[in-house]
Amino acid sequence: MKTMFRATATALLLAAATLSSAWAAPCSTRQPFEAWLADVKSEAHAAGVTPRGLAALDGLTYDPQIVARDRGQGVFQQSFLQFSDRMVSADRLLRGGRFLKSEAATFDHIARTYGVPGPVIVAFWGLETDFGAVMGNMSTLRSLATLAYDCRRPAMFRAELIDALKIIDRGDLKAADMRGAWAGELGQFQFMPSYYLKYAVDEDGDGRRDLLRSRADALASAGNFLASLGWRRGEAWLREVRVPDTLDWKQADLAIKHPVSVWANWGVTLPNGSALPAEEREASLHLPMGRLGPAFLAYDNFQVFLKWNQSLVYATTAAYLADRLAGAPPISRGRGRVTPLNAQDTYDLQRLLSAKGWDPGPIDGKLGTATRTAVREAQGRFGLPADSYPSQDLLEALRRN
Repeated sequence: MKTMFRATATALLLAAATLSSAWAAPCSTRQPFEAWLADVKSEAHAAGVTPRGLAALDGLTYDPQIVARDRGQGVFQQSFLQFSDRMVSADRLLRGGRFLKSEAATFDHIARTYGVPGPVIVAFWGLETDFGAVMGNMSTLRSLATLAYDCRRPAMFRAELIDALKIIDRGDLKAADMRGAWAGELGQFQFMPSYYLKYAVDEDGDGRRDLLRSRADALASAGNFLASLGWRRGEAWLREVRVPDTLDWKQADLAIKHPVSVWANWGVTLPNGSALPAEEREASLHLPMGRLGPAFLAYDNFQVFLKWNQSLVYATTAAYLADRLAGAPPISRGRGRVTPLNAQDTYDLQRLLSAKGWDPGPIDGKLGTATRTAVREAQGRFGLPADSYPSQDLLEALRRN
């Protein structure tokens, strides 16, 4: 990784200020690592892993730096425009377009088999690993074993470690091949081992599912995974629109759907002011930066982007990148200055919302869908425009009341 520009989206999502050491409570594991690893080997054997897979645990050691990384994760707090300006770059669009042409036969087969169009797959490919250029070079097994030994999420990572052994057992990868991101993600689309085991596809027909070195396998596996998340063949995912000042902002919520014709009747248009297409398909109004920022109609397929990554900023950026790769023009900058809350203010906002009876979801400093719904309800209570996007005005109102 030579520059931050070429960093993966996952790395950028973690590159921000850590809020508080209290968010990462210390813990200790009494059982020695070697004895714990022997127990894992017994559990893996009982789960059907053969000696070939079990041998990958031999000599594995604990890495305290992995735990330090895990506990030192920052909170992603860039706005949609800040993040998309960086990630939907001219260079990434150019290279993504070239891959769509050079791998056209593979993308055609994926579209026929799984119903997922090439631009969507290329968007995730570009954001996750810069088209396979930045996959990470840390020992996957050591990372998973370390995180499983740590007491914060042991069951999750223990299961992932055993699934990694099953991948070796199946013959897809050798233990030495399993190198990737520090948290155990593997391959050109950064699959955790459980997803690798379940959704990896042998697209090139060589008898192995190699998501690190086989481009065809990686692309088809992403298509298979997206289909499993509910991708609807032949349907749109996101459309930029222009919204009138007179709109009832409470309608701007991903949980609220109306036919496109209803949005049109309420004055929502295409960005150039032209009428929306006459259709009864339902869509939600998505304002990633509130009423002053860019505006989109989000269709059912946009939920698939959110299932891939629950960050609204990441999901919207991925969907926008897919749109651009499919030929859409750049989006507008919105119609006013938007100042996002920083991570600490978002944490305080969630704490205050919860204390006053609203449910913001986890109090973690991240602006997710639950927090945005609670924000909309609080905005309505305090007589603020209920566009689901938090502001200093709302934070001050919560502090005063």
